[in-house]
This record gives sequence, C-alpha cells and structure tokens, in this order.
Amino acid sequence: MNMLKIVAVPMHKEGRKFVATFGAIAIALSFVWMPLFWLGLGVTVWCYYFFRDPVRVVPQQDGLVISPADGIISLIEDVVPPEDLGLGTEAVTRVSVFMNVFNCHVNRAPVAGEVTHVVYRHGKFLNASLDKASEHNERNSITIQTPAGVRIGVVQIAGLVARRIVCFVKVGSQLGAGHRFGLIRFGSRLDVYLPKGVAPLVSVGQTAVAGESILADLNTPAPNRQGLPE
Repeated sequence: MNMLKIVAVPMHKEGRKFVATFGAIAIALSFVWMPLFWLGLGVTVWCYYFFRDPVRVVPQQDGLVISPADGIISLIEDVVPPEDLGLGTEAVTRVSVFMNVFNCHVNRAPVAGEVTHVVYRHGKFLNASLDKASEHNERNSITIQTPAGVRIGVVQIAGLVARRIVCFVKVGSQLGAGHRFGLIRFGSRLDVYLPKGVAPLVSVGQTAVAGESILADLNTPAPNRQGLPE
C-alpha cells in the first residue's frame, strides 16, 4: 500500500485560497511568537484536509441512489419535498446526511442524469442536524432526472459554521453518478428526496461515504432497515 497516497490526499481547488491564507497567517505569527506559528500551522493542515477530494469507487449498477456526502445518517422521515425541487406535494422519504467539520465536504451526484432544477435560498444558520434546518437555513436545491425519467432531489444545507454553499452545476448539466456537483464550507448537511414508494437501505446513525454508500435502490423498493443497538 502506498502510504503517500493515504497522507497526501488531493485537495479540491476551492480550498487553495483558504490554505494559502492560513499558511500566510501562520508564517506571520512566527515573527510574533513561535507557539502561535505551530497553532497556525495546525489550522492550515486541518484546512487542507477539510478540502480534501479523495478518489471514490462509485457503484456502477443502474438504479442505485448513492450518498452525496460523507457523514452520519441523521434523519430518515416522510415529508413533503420543498417546492424548489418541483417534486410535487405528496410526502416522500427524505434521507439526511450530516457532515461535521472533519468530514470531506465535496458533494457528489446520487444518480446519473440531467439537472432540471437549481434554486438557491438565503436563510439562517441553525444547527444543520435539526429538522427545521431544511426549511430555515441557507440552502441550494437541485433536482436530477435519470435517463429512465425518475427524479431525485438533493438539497445542500448550510449549518452553524458553514457560510458558503458552492454549486458547480446549472439547469441542463449532465451528471454521472458520483460526479462532483458542489461543496459546503465548514460543516453542513445534505438532504436526499427519494421517489415515492422507494425505501432507504440505510438507518439513522449509519456512516455514509460520498460516491460509494448506497442509500436506496430504485429497481427493488425494499422495507426500511432498522438499526439495532450494540
């Protein structure tokens, strides 16, 4: 195993200016007091890993809904999807993935298809793990329609620390499953809205990996998985 590939994880270009800024501050602090330099260096290294963009092995089976974010499955519930997604007014299953400040924050498409909706909303910065964050926080809503005509909603939600949602796609963009479509800076959440009748294959508390973990299978709607305490 190549240890260099484990330590030197590629960094997304969105992080370059932040790492450069923290690095410059650390160098300036070295002229004031060396312990401050080491503190600044630690923050710079953390910033580098925050913006890491590791290679992911995306499942290739058609119909799979892949996690768009690294983090913990924090909520699974039936709700009416946001109007911005254009998914109608019937309740569907929402799977929420909460990202803390140590998770990789590059977001990946849960399915392959065409982007049909992209709507950004200003909002508050409540704790992203709370249910009401879906409605009140700063957010960016994206709908992807698969070649089979199935529509999946994904919402990037800013959290307590996050102050900037970045989206790389627009209406008409073509995405492959697991392709990068955006990121959120410094702690946040992503909501995935499954089609009606499709049950999740994950449970609350489970760890998800962006571009790899399977949230649902559109081909074989299955009963909800129930996690058991250890």
